[in-house]
Amino acid sequence: MASNSDTIYHVLSYIKAHPNQVTIAPGEYDNAIVMYLNDTVKLGNPEIYFPSHKLMVNRMAPEFISMNNELLDYFHDKTKVKDSSYHELWVTTSHLAKRNKYLVDLSFE
Repeated sequence: MASNSDTIYHVLSYIKAHPNQVTIAPGEYDNAIVMYLNDTVKLGNPEIYFPSHKLMVNRMAPEFISMNNELLDYFHDKTKVKDSSYHELWVTTSHLAKRNKYLVDLSFE
């Protein structure tokens, strides 16, 4: 089974590569963004990482942030925060079954 960091990396890479398949909205907070993608997109282990009507929250390891800083900076640039100093990344995922969407919320701390 893939680790949560592998799955999160693949989902974020997909979103970056296919922006026309995703709706990106500012988060409720300045340091966050919320993304929705159709649940027809094939994702690894969606039943684990995108539980229906429940939130899955992951605090990503510092190694994940340092190894994927270019990818993460792409998403951080979409927040209202304009400095690039973040040290933590919280990723919240869910399957919004009634809306046929996967939710990906990124919060940069």
